Amino acid sequence: MMKRLLSFSLIGIFCTGSYAQLTTDELLGQLNTITTAVPFLLISPDSKAGGMGDAGVASAPDVNSMHWNPSKYGLIDKKMGVGISYTPWLRALVPDINLAYVSFFYKPSKMGTFATSMRYFSLGNITFTDIVGNAIGQFNPNEFAIDVGYAQKLGENLSMGGAIRYVYSNLTNGVSVNGASSHPGMSVAADISAFYQNDKIEVSDKKSVLAFGINISNIGSKVSYTNTGTKDFIPINMRLGSALTMELDDYNSIGFVLDINKLLVPTPPHYLVDSTTGSPVKDANGQYVIAAGKDPNRSVVSGILGSFSDAPGGFREELKEFILAGGIEYWYGKPRIFAVRMGYFHEAATKGNRKYFTFGIGVKYNVFGLDFAYLVPTVQRNPLQNTLRFSLLFDFNSGKKDSDAPQE
Repeated sequence: MMKRLLSFSLIGIFCTGSYAQLTTDELLGQLNTITTAVPFLLISPDSKAGGMGDAGVASAPDVNSMHWNPSKYGLIDKKMGVGISYTPWLRALVPDINLAYVSFFYKPSKMGTFATSMRYFSLGNITFTDIVGNAIGQFNPNEFAIDVGYAQKLGENLSMGGAIRYVYSNLTNGVSVNGASSHPGMSVAADISAFYQNDKIEVSDKKSVLAFGINISNIGSKVSYTNTGTKDFIPINMRLGSALTMELDDYNSIGFVLDINKLLVPTPPHYLVDSTTGSPVKDANGQYVIAAGKDPNRSVVSGILGSFSDAPGGFREELKEFILAGGIEYWYGKPRIFAVRMGYFHEAATKGNRKYFTFGIGVKYNVFGLDFAYLVPTVQRNPLQNTLRFSLLFDFNSGKKDSDAPQE
C-alpha cells in the first residue's frame, strides 16, 4: 500500500494532468480540485480546533494560535505556554504516518508576544523499487515547517501579527524518475493576520465575548522537486471568521466559531482537445491551448490576485472554492475544567468533497490541559477517520484570570 501511495505522489510531482473538452455548464459539474505542494501545512495540528470542525481563526487565543491566527497572541492573557500535539494519519491503512506539532509563546510585555512552532510530517518507511519491481533501498519521506512569529497589541480589543516560515519537503531521497533526478523542495513563506476581541458585550443579558479574525498564511515561493520540473504553488490560504462565547452562569459557558477558507492559488484550467484525435491542442509556441480558465503558470502575486477570478466555470465555480468550518464548545466548572466540542467541515463536491463531523473533549487542571478530537466523515473516507488525536498544553501563568476567561 505504501508503495502505491508514494507512486501516486511521484506521478503528481513529475507529470502533468489530463485534459477534456467541456462546455461552461459542464464545467460546473466536473471535479476540478485545486492541488498544491506541501499540503501538510493545512492540516489542523491541535485537537481543540480539531474537535470544532477545524475552525480557529477567531477562537480564544491559546498556545496553538500560530497555525490559525498569529495575531491572537497579542491579546492572550497568559505569560508563557507550551503545546504538544500528535495526529496519526491514514491509521486505517498504515501505522507509521503521523503529524507532530510543538508550539511555544512568550509575552514579555503587555503589548507584544513572541511565538514559535514546528510541525513534522512523517510518511513512514518506504521501500523504493525500480521499474521492474526490484528493491533499490528504503527511505522515510518527511516534511517539516518551522515558524517564528510576533503579535502586537494595538489597543484594548485589537492586535495584529505575522510569522515567517521555513518549509522543507523531502519525498524522494534523490531517486530519479523518468531520467530526472529529484531533490527536496524548500520554501520560505509568511503569514499576515489581525484579530479583534470584545469581552464587554452582552447577549440575552449574558456576559459574552465577540471576536473576529483574518489570517493570510503561507505567502511564499513555489516549490520544485527537480531541476527541470515546473514549480508548484504552496498552499497560500485566506482564513477569516468569527466567534461568540456566552457565560451562561458561573459554572457554564458555550461558544460558537465559524471559519471561511479559500486557497489563494490558481485554479486548474480546462484545455482544448482535438475532437478527432483526443489529443490536447498546442499553439504555435508549443503551449497547450486553454479552453476555459487562465494559465496557472504565473507568479505568486499574480496567482494570489487572480485566484478570485480564474475558475473555468466562472463566478459560480469560484463560490464553490470557499470552504466552511464551524463548531460549538461547552465549558463546565469554576475555573473551567471540562469541555465538550463538536463541529462540521464542508467542501464542495467538485473541489475535493471533504465533508465530516468532528467531536472532542478537553480537561484543564491548574497548569495542565489535555484535548482529544475524533473525526467522522459523511461522504467519503478520510485520512483521520477512526483516529484519536490529542494535544497537551502547559500554561505557566495560570491563576486568577482563569475564572474570567470563558473561552479557555
